[in-house]
Amino acid sequence: IGNPGTLKRGLLFSALSYLGFETYQVISQAAVVHATAKVEEILEQADYLYESGETEKLYQLLTQYKESEDAEVLWRLARASRDIAQLSGTSEEEKKLFVYEALEYAKRALEKNESSFAAHKWYAICISDVGDYEGIKVKIANAYIIKEHFEKAIELNPKDATSIHLMGIWCYTFAEMPWYQRRIAKMLFATPPTSTYEEALGYFHRAEQVDPNFYSKNLLLLGKTYLKLKNKKLAAFWLMKARDYPAHTEEDKQIQTEAAQLLTGL
Repeated sequence: IGNPGTLKRGLLFSALSYLGFETYQVISQAAVVHATAKVEEILEQADYLYESGETEKLYQLLTQYKESEDAEVLWRLARASRDIAQLSGTSEEEKKLFVYEALEYAKRALEKNESSFAAHKWYAICISDVGDYEGIKVKIANAYIIKEHFEKAIELNPKDATSIHLMGIWCYTFAEMPWYQRRIAKMLFATPPTSTYEEALGYFHRAEQVDPNFYSKNLLLLGKTYLKLKNKKLAAFWLMKARDYPAHTEEDKQIQTEAAQLLTGL
């Protein structure tokens, strides 16, 4: 009190410090909002390109954000990398690079958000793809990991028909596993992974109930599974649906052809 000037300067400094802190908070909050808005904009663009079948443009867009910390960006980048690998113009050498790249993005997506059903789904898909390059022992050894992540994806989002369909493929694959692969599986596990055509059928039907006619391959596999179960009538029903499915992609065309060939055999 003995020095009013010092007191005034102290009060002024305190006021400025408070204002500075308030300004910092406002700027920080604005930065977070802006960052969130930007991520949402990226995701909107990415989803539009994906639905439009613009595989290469989508990959080019998302690779600009490959250092992102956002799981939603990363799993989409994993999917885009994998889709580039699947293109007919991609060489075998490039395909392998894209497959491993996709796995890294999927792994990071899962690390960033373990509650993301899509991160679990794409991590499982990418592990399965990598198995094609690492031999049958690794592929079988990864089977339980793949199943675990598909099941987690379904648990997190029971309305995602694709995750359910992929679980059906897992079951179908192990139901028709050839004898020599079964021997390898018995060497690797005390209880090797197994499944049945009935179990696969249950998943394919469940996927169809969640989202009818969502995917031509689900229709085809319903037909093929009924063929395995010797039910020709229901096999023909689903194979005709697969054959008549509107072809939007190269895969749809391949499925139409396969379905038609199987129907000819019937």
